[in-house]
Amino acid sequence: MGRMSESQNIRKATHAGSWYSASGKRLREELQNNLDRVEPIIELDYQPPVQNAKAIIAPHAGYAYSGPAAAWAYAAIPTDRIKRIVLLGPSHHAYFEGIALSPFASYDTPLGQIPLDTQALEDLEATKLFHPIRPGTDEDEHSLEMHLPYIRHIFGDREDLRLIPMIVGQPGRDPKGMSKTLAKYWEDPETFFIISTDFCHWGTRFRHTPYYPDAPLPLLPVPPVEGLPPSSSFSSSSSYPTSSPPSSNLTLQKQLSRINSDTPIWRSIQYMDHEGIDILRKPAEQSTAENWHRYLERTGNTICGRNPIFVLINLLTHVYADTDSENRPIFSFVRYEQSEKVVDPRGSSVSYVSGILRVPQ
Repeated sequence: MGRMSESQNIRKATHAGSWYSASGKRLREELQNNLDRVEPIIELDYQPPVQNAKAIIAPHAGYAYSGPAAAWAYAAIPTDRIKRIVLLGPSHHAYFEGIALSPFASYDTPLGQIPLDTQALEDLEATKLFHPIRPGTDEDEHSLEMHLPYIRHIFGDREDLRLIPMIVGQPGRDPKGMSKTLAKYWEDPETFFIISTDFCHWGTRFRHTPYYPDAPLPLLPVPPVEGLPPSSSFSSSSSYPTSSPPSSNLTLQKQLSRINSDTPIWRSIQYMDHEGIDILRKPAEQSTAENWHRYLERTGNTICGRNPIFVLINLLTHVYADTDSENRPIFSFVRYEQSEKVVDPRGSSVSYVSGILRVPQ
């Protein structure tokens, strides 16, 4: 499947009018309002835009739910020096291995189109490590589309911006080959990476109801975690360990069976999400991929973008394999929200995380 004809080459904004406003005026006002509410976090050295940012993790739910959280990631992007975005999101509707490439030449949004880097897409497809996806499958998927209005908005009317969208399926047969191929784009100073993912989807409707009866507060909380003692603070990522102390002493109910009145369900979800967040703080460490895999196996946490995150981890461990730990990139996580603070077992929630990956200057 090659590039589409000129008459077919624009992907429609298929989720406009349902997941977010189809009105360009209202959408622009909503996004700007979200961005205007973002504030510096001195303890995290977060003063957007972040000049040494190279990638972000941000959610992809409807804007009424995750739009405010996503703004904390998008505010960090140093748009003045970026000309190309590599956008990786999970596949929610189609099952396949590896990474699929869009057949379109441009993506439409209520704020204007975003041209794709069609030459890069052709080069990637030529490696045989990446494959094209059907137009309908692309248009059904929301994990990429939910980022497009933010991208178009923060870059304004810039005509030089190009997008490389990738829908990530199950792990492919040659992750090392993919990492070697993607390294070219990572090493380009004008290319920025965006990883699209939500975190825990909790509730019977998601068939996922794990529970830590004795879940503590996170050791390294992501703002704005509630219920912390006054002495707690959001420490700088540079001092973070690769992960929090092991939770092997905590009992995890794979399906909720008994609620501890001192531990509401939302706090258990918060702790489980922070376990994963802590593993990702140093994504270029050689142990991170295995730790991420073990965490997902142990908790079953329903992080829909787990595979795009794996792609990023594999890429970074390849690029920085011969680099000292202190010169490897680190994630600063600046926002953690839940769609609902669940206290009733019949409830449900989705978690939203925004993180900024910084490279040493």
